Amino acid sequence: MKKLIKAGIKQLIDWSVALMGKTLPGRYIYARIVGDAMNRTRTASHQGTSLSFAVPNALNQYRVDTFSTKEPETLEWIDGIPEGSVVWDIGANVGLYACYAAKHRNCRVFAFEPSVFNLELLARNVFLNGLTERVTLVPLPLSDGLAVSTLNMTTTEWGGALSSFGQEYGHDGKLMRQVFKFPTIGLSMVDAAELLRIPQPDFIKMDVDGIEHLILKGGMPLLKTIKGILIEINDSFKAQANDSSMYLQQAGLSLREKRHAEVFDTGMAQYTFNQIWVR
Repeated sequence: MKKLIKAGIKQLIDWSVALMGKTLPGRYIYARIVGDAMNRTRTASHQGTSLSFAVPNALNQYRVDTFSTKEPETLEWIDGIPEGSVVWDIGANVGLYACYAAKHRNCRVFAFEPSVFNLELLARNVFLNGLTERVTLVPLPLSDGLAVSTLNMTTTEWGGALSSFGQEYGHDGKLMRQVFKFPTIGLSMVDAAELLRIPQPDFIKMDVDGIEHLILKGGMPLLKTIKGILIEINDSFKAQANDSSMYLQQAGLSLREKRHAEVFDTGMAQYTFNQIWVR
C-alpha cells in the first residue's frame, strides 16, 4: 500500500512539474521551489559545536536530524583527534563529519567526494560554516592507481551514497543497480599526495561503500605514516574485509574496535561497522 501511495504521489508531482513547465508563471513557481529548497538550512549541535547544513530534501534533513545518533563512534573518534591535525575524509558525501572535524577540532580537512550531486551541497556546507580556510574539496575518486573510468551510481539524489569508481559492485560486493554514471579520473592516495601536493594525513576517515580495500592497496606508503584511521567495512564482503585488514596490519596498525549504532543491528547495514585502527 505504501509503495502504491508513493508511486501515486510521484506521478502527481511529475505531472504537476510537466504542466508548470509549459507556462511562464509555472516555470517561475518551479524555479522558486527549487531555489527555496537549496537555500533551506538546519542546525545540528554536538559537544558544544553548532553547524549549519543545507537540507534541500528529506535525505539531508534526516542526516541533520540524526547527526549525533547515526554514527556516534565516528563523532567520538573525531573528538579524540589532536587539534590542528591533517585529516583526509575519503567519501565525504555532503561534509557533515568534515565540517565537524574542522570546526570542533580545528583540523585541516581534505574532503574527497566525486559525486556531482553531492559536491554542491558539500561546498555549500563548508561555506555556511565559515570553513573555506580549513576544508578543501577534492572532487575526484580514489582507487588503487591513476586511471580514467566511470563513477557508477545507484542514485542521483542530493546527499545520496552507494557509488563505486571503476567497479560495478557495491558496498556488499554484489552487482550494483546503476541509475547513472559519468567518466572521470581516479587516483591513488599516493598520487593525491605526490601529484596534487595534498599534505599527507595524520588521520583518515574512509567510507566509500565498497572499494575501501582498493584505496588502501594504492596508499600503502601513506598508511605507514598515519596515526589512525576510521574505515567502514562490510564483514559479509569477504574480499573487502580480508584485504583491508591485511593492508592495515602491513602498515603497522592495530584494530582497536569496530562499532555501529543499534539502529543498524538489523537490515542491509547489519554487517557493516566502522573500524578504528591505531598505531
